[in-house]
Amino acid sequence: MRQFLVLLILSIFPAAMSAQTNHYFAEQGCRISLKNDTLVIENSQIKRAWLWNNGNLITLTLESKMGKFRWETSNKQADLYLPLESQSASKAVIKSELIPDSYQYVKHVRTTIQYQLGNLLIKKIIKLYPHCPAIATELFYKGKASKNWFNTLANAVDQKNIETISRSSEATKLPSMEQLTLPGKHWKIKAVEFFDVTDRFNTLVLPVNAIAYRQPALFRGNLLFAENLENGEGFFLLKEAPNSNTQLHYPQGDYLIGGGNFKMLGLGIDSLDILPTEWIRGYGYVTGLYKGDGTEKEDALRNYQQKIRPVLADRDEMIMLNTWGDRGQDTRVNEAFCLKELELAAKMGISHFQVDDGWQAGKSANSAFGGSFKDIWSNPDYWKPDPVKFPNGLAPLIKKGKELGIEICLWFNPSIQNNFADWEKDAGALIGLYQTYGIRTFKIDGTNIPNKEAEIRLRMLYEKVMEATAWKAVLNLDATAGRRGGYFYFNEYGNCFLENRYTDWGNYYPYWTLRNLWMLSQYLPPQGLQIEFLNKWRNGDKYKNDRFAPGNYSFDYLFAITMVAQPLAWMELANLPAEAFQSAQTIRKYRQIQQDLHKGSIFPIGNEPNGKSWCGFQSSKGKTGYVLIFREDNAQNSAMLSTRMEPQKEILFVPLLGNAKAFETKSNSKGEISFTLPTPNSFALYQYKYR
Repeated sequence: MRQFLVLLILSIFPAAMSAQTNHYFAEQGCRISLKNDTLVIENSQIKRAWLWNNGNLITLTLESKMGKFRWETSNKQADLYLPLESQSASKAVIKSELIPDSYQYVKHVRTTIQYQLGNLLIKKIIKLYPHCPAIATELFYKGKASKNWFNTLANAVDQKNIETISRSSEATKLPSMEQLTLPGKHWKIKAVEFFDVTDRFNTLVLPVNAIAYRQPALFRGNLLFAENLENGEGFFLLKEAPNSNTQLHYPQGDYLIGGGNFKMLGLGIDSLDILPTEWIRGYGYVTGLYKGDGTEKEDALRNYQQKIRPVLADRDEMIMLNTWGDRGQDTRVNEAFCLKELELAAKMGISHFQVDDGWQAGKSANSAFGGSFKDIWSNPDYWKPDPVKFPNGLAPLIKKGKELGIEICLWFNPSIQNNFADWEKDAGALIGLYQTYGIRTFKIDGTNIPNKEAEIRLRMLYEKVMEATAWKAVLNLDATAGRRGGYFYFNEYGNCFLENRYTDWGNYYPYWTLRNLWMLSQYLPPQGLQIEFLNKWRNGDKYKNDRFAPGNYSFDYLFAITMVAQPLAWMELANLPAEAFQSAQTIRKYRQIQQDLHKGSIFPIGNEPNGKSWCGFQSSKGKTGYVLIFREDNAQNSAMLSTRMEPQKEILFVPLLGNAKAFETKSNSKGEISFTLPTPNSFALYQYKYR
């Protein structure tokens, strides 16, 4: 058992370092060593070396073992650069440990480095996963900073000429959390900005392509790909933070790039946020390597992303029913209604039933009967079951759910006032529901993070709930409004409730939902998103003569859109016509392969959905996997689709769902495959394997 516990914990002080200092792990190819003032962290795919610099690390080299290239950097500053603080580090301490597989973690090696800059303490936690081409870093701060860090970068148009720009000190005024100065002048840049607040935005991904120039330029986005055009050697930077338009202390850009110098900006913390006695967490980052101009960069990124939270079938896989999508609000929610919905959910093949706003005694601002989110805890019974609607508490629902094999889930809105000052009471309410009823899956709604104090308390709320449930809880984090965590922050706690769409307002279009999922899946695992399908028979009058109206698609098609994600039935099943329940056959078949489908690396294939294209997704697991193909409203019975198949391979496709036949074909030199579907607005889910 010892190998699954901490293998090694070391404390190394500067005075003790010498040529003989050499400590390392050899677990699954992971190795950490500190020798002759050089720190090396490596696994089978990536190796990075730093000048120890009393803990204030300065990158020396980056090496891709898979891509077989090695860069020597020209870094002059520490990776974490705080220009207004002392640059002389002291009191450095390092320790490394193996974190075993658990409900909370995928096994990895964790190295913690702590040092001081004057009166400011810095802690870096560097995470290295076996067989992963990326290294992740978390950053923490404590003590007292010298001055206010937050500065703005002078607008480039104010610079007089190129000579002035090259000598300008403006770029040195901003703190940076990661920086690389690399050889080469021909760097192709792709910065990807993401948007949540999906009640407002309907295009959630905005990539920008550029060629780096000697003049420093700002780029926005949580994600940056940079490739040397001369040899195809590249790296990615992932900023583990909320989306750019909702980050704290945002310097109007995430990356400052000039020539071969790359800096990641926006620490998510200002000097005024730092406390003298508590570690305050800032934003983190991931640096990964790849080589090639094909799918290598997305593959490298996805390798890391699939290790953030263990995906466990009995915890994370779900087909959820939430009745709020029919706009009944809390007018129908009561014991009798929920018991009836549970019976219909079992008939439909649903695995999770979530009671949205209205189950609790308190009345929220969303209530049809009037209410508020202010001063929630002035009513100590706010988060107890409504005694009128649920005179027997939630026990009858739990009992019925167990009989039918359906897990009961709830909606919850943390007390937002005073920067979540009541976070402990909120956590206690959720933990109490878990202890009393065994409820562990909660939709977390209504949050807003205006400052660091609010973020800290919200994270403490989440952490307390997860620890009390031994990380068996799932938080469905609503991304529809407000300043929230986005797609790359807080994602260790569950999945993302992506969007509210309603036929009542005529803003549910199947291809919109498909497009958002398709675009996001290029850059993040869709298995971590809840994607909705609605009752297509409601509010047909809101879509008169509309080519893309929900009523023009089969119910199976609407469900199929959600299959690479976590499907969300956003409706009251009691409002469905009898014919809708024919889709239960499709849903039950899907449940049999849901976990296996989600085990693969899922990426979009074909063309961007626009209501008229051919598009889909591919879930790859070596020489086997799944493809989900959509023929939207077009006149082509067949189409050649770009895929992630190897070129010139014989491949067998066996249909599992949808209207399609088995076939065997050979991928062309680009890995493209010709698919056939007989009718517009149809789909097919295939399992494939190479011959």
